[in-house]
Amino acid sequence: MGLLRALAVILAGLAAAPAVAEKLDAEIAYETSQAAIGNATGDHVLTDHRGRTLTLAELRGKPLLVSLIFTSCATVCPITADHLRESVLKAQQALGTDAFNILTFGFDASGDRPAQLAGFAGTHRLVEVANWRIASADPATTEALLTELGFSFRAGAGGFEHVTQTSLLDAEGRVYRQIYGEAFPLPVLLEPLKELVLGIRTTAITAEGLWDRISFLCTVYNPLTGAYRFDYGIFFGIFFGALSLVLTGIVIFRLWLERRRALRQSGRGAT
Repeated sequence: MGLLRALAVILAGLAAAPAVAEKLDAEIAYETSQAAIGNATGDHVLTDHRGRTLTLAELRGKPLLVSLIFTSCATVCPITADHLRESVLKAQQALGTDAFNILTFGFDASGDRPAQLAGFAGTHRLVEVANWRIASADPATTEALLTELGFSFRAGAGGFEHVTQTSLLDAEGRVYRQIYGEAFPLPVLLEPLKELVLGIRTTAITAEGLWDRISFLCTVYNPLTGAYRFDYGIFFGIFFGALSLVLTGIVIFRLWLERRRALRQSGRGAT
């Protein structure tokens, strides 16, 4: 049931498509989106809302949020943009204003021209937010980027049927996480951003890696202050829990050794 709800929420039906039109399959769209995790995005050349060239290479070096919209949308895309703006402001408050970049990408290559992008950005006050860009690209570049991001859409009467998707890229431009829905809970955005910004993904069992993992587990988001903090309660809970396991293991090992000695001594006595 949960999977069906997840699949339902990621689809944004903007206009009733003709009966003969191909419909967007929710399950396939979701699988395509998830399969894109780990994909590297190219250094595509885009055009921003001022008509200037913007390359994805310029946005490397920091995590990048890519929100996919089309400017003539009158329903879901405006809601998505407004919700993302509020979430980004809270994330910047928690992690730092310059911790990550944001790109709103207009995937309607024929309709999302600089003038339309500028109008959308102004209406939703996107360019007022630090490190936020809004851009589009030519059809070939758009297709290549959307494929890398695992984004699915179908043209319909008066608009598009599409996945409501925000892709989170790491500092090297690889797809790290997909965020679905026009009004997702704040931690859904903050938690993966925290992993990338704080650099606490652990891939090896080392002393440094272990401490990174503990720091990650003990760093929690406080919705009242809008910031992250190190929770010593969780830390001591982990510490004493681990200590208890170690001591229990030592006691079991010593009991095993004593039993082994006793069995050896009894065997010698029998001979």
